[in-house]
Amino acid sequence: MKLRYGVDERPGLGATLLYGLQWLMICIPVVLTSTFIAPAGEVVCFTQKLFAAMGVTMIVQALWGHRLPLVAGPAAVLLMGVVASASQGHAPQSIYPAMIVGGAIITLLALSGLLRHLLPIFTPRIVVAIVVLISFTMSKPIVGMIFSDTAHQGTALLFALLCVGAMAVANNLLRGIWKSMVVIVAMILGALIYYCFTGFPTQLATDTATPTLLLKDMSLDAGVVLAFCFCYIALLINEVGSVQALGDMVEAPDMAGRQKRGMVITGIVNMLCGATGIPGAVDYSLSPGVVASTSCASRYTIIPAAVAMIILSLCPPAVAFLLTIPTPVMGTVLLYLMATQVAAGLHMMQESKASATFMDALILAIPIMFTVIMSFAPQSAIAAIPSLLRPIVGNSFVMGIIIILLLEHVLLRKKR
Repeated sequence: MKLRYGVDERPGLGATLLYGLQWLMICIPVVLTSTFIAPAGEVVCFTQKLFAAMGVTMIVQALWGHRLPLVAGPAAVLLMGVVASASQGHAPQSIYPAMIVGGAIITLLALSGLLRHLLPIFTPRIVVAIVVLISFTMSKPIVGMIFSDTAHQGTALLFALLCVGAMAVANNLLRGIWKSMVVIVAMILGALIYYCFTGFPTQLATDTATPTLLLKDMSLDAGVVLAFCFCYIALLINEVGSVQALGDMVEAPDMAGRQKRGMVITGIVNMLCGATGIPGAVDYSLSPGVVASTSCASRYTIIPAAVAMIILSLCPPAVAFLLTIPTPVMGTVLLYLMATQVAAGLHMMQESKASATFMDALILAIPIMFTVIMSFAPQSAIAAIPSLLRPIVGNSFVMGIIIILLLEHVLLRKKR
């Protein structure tokens, strides 16, 4: 494609700041829609750490890692892992150390060169299934967010229906920078409209617990670690896909080196995030759309946005103000984002012909249905499973991955 600025070109200061502002408008909702897993009484500090970690990640990746303009944010698959583990009674002290282990594995795979031998396992059908499974697994926490205000559940439902429809229409009609700002505009306008019906807040969010930078009293649980290893399979595919998609689009040289450096930094960042008690980062696949709309692929334009996120993380009142966006609005935006992910999976399925036959489609359908059922399985059924296997079986996403791997490579394997 014809680009105004290539990957390694530096626009003027004014242009860089304007492009950076656009990237910032995309980065903010990516972080805010991940705060629903914050520990009670620590939402402001938790959000500060997220902004700081994602800002630092984007700077390091743009300058020394994959060297591409990619938005980094908390990995949705890790959010699911936290939700699933917490629902089984596991404390953050045993959840986030599993991310340290997962990040270390990713780093070692990238440094050792074993990554290229593992990727062939993930056929197009498995990749499609993983993309779709992430969205379906998020359905339960999204339901909890949308209907969190028990006094206005009817209003929340009507708002969700209208807002998602409006966002879809806006995404279809708008072009350029406005198309990229649909989510942030929806969050701002949605909050104002929602509060017009339910009443505006009288005070900002505050932490009741003592803020901590590092997680204390960490412990390893074998079942939780194994469950998160499967989550990191999806993170690995996400990272490779995001870097490759944008790299191919802008014809960046030395993609093998970019992939390796980017994956090493992703692994190290996930280890550091686990140590601080927040979900690890991954590069988001929405960046090619931004580059296409602006015709600017310069990696330097994402630096101002990353610096702004770090500055924002140092201002608790500013973070608290952003957190005044009501939870039902956050849930609605997250619903839309997960719908776009399902759409991406279905598009991939068509392009790769991952469901050319009925049996191909069945391989995709069984893990998806099983994931939905497991997401809403009663806790009494999960509690009856041995404690070592409970974090794995109780995590619907992990079970979905295990099932698709067994169906694709063992039970319904096609003759090569």
